[in-house]
Amino acid sequence: MKKLFDDVSFKCSVLVTKSYSTSFSMAVYMLSPSIRDAIYSIYGFVRFADEIVDSFHGFDKESLINDFEKEYYKAQKLGISLNPILNSFQYTVKKYSISDDLIQSFLKSMKMDLVKSDYNNTEEYQEYIYGSADVVGLMCLKVFVNGNDTIYEELKNEAMRLGSAFQKVNFLRDLKDDNLVLNRNYFPGFDLKSFDENAKNSIIKEIEEDFRIAFQGIQKLPMEAKFGVYTAYVYYKKLLKKLENTPYHKIGNERIRVSNYTKARLFANSFVSYKLKLV
Repeated sequence: MKKLFDDVSFKCSVLVTKSYSTSFSMAVYMLSPSIRDAIYSIYGFVRFADEIVDSFHGFDKESLINDFEKEYYKAQKLGISLNPILNSFQYTVKKYSISDDLIQSFLKSMKMDLVKSDYNNTEEYQEYIYGSADVVGLMCLKVFVNGNDTIYEELKNEAMRLGSAFQKVNFLRDLKDDNLVLNRNYFPGFDLKSFDENAKNSIIKEIEEDFRIAFQGIQKLPMEAKFGVYTAYVYYKKLLKKLENTPYHKIGNERIRVSNYTKARLFANSFVSYKLKLV
């Protein structure tokens, strides 16, 4: 009966992913069925932690994130949790030997969001990006290579750069909410008041370099993972292009989106490119 509970736990992680991100859930669906559940479980874990620090206003966020961490380690020790998100995640951590330093770095960045509002120097910015995004890319890479440490070491940098690119695109897209709702500024040297076309272009250039390096790693991924990761890459590249074509003052006043129709067309084009071995 434990297997039934584990199955239910993974289904909860799928539900979390589909509820919070249609784009990411579509990309995960393009992965091999053998690794989908593991990626859903990673997303469920990081999504819940992020929700605690970003959305649970009026509640004791510090206690909630600390309890979430304690419950994870309890689950990791016992091999089970009545929290289905933690139960599925601890299963994935053990199956794919995801190192604890990645999890600790992620939780550290989440906790930073509780006390920091301005990442005003490059070192702080890079530390936050590493913990909030790069390590998530590394967790997923652990699953993609299925225990092959040689391939993992070979693709680590590219996986981190892809995680960085995704996160920075999110920061740029969410500039208004991060500044006005959450009172946070992630880009060193730029805030909503000083944000202009030059600042926008500088950030986009940085992200494009991340994408350039990340693409080299995507081409080397195992077949089980390549198409799904490429699909996410294409979506975020499109979102970045849309941000590039949007006047800076609009980015600072509204959240830029990619329509569902455009997403479907992008994913269809990605499939054609993949089948033609252009990736």
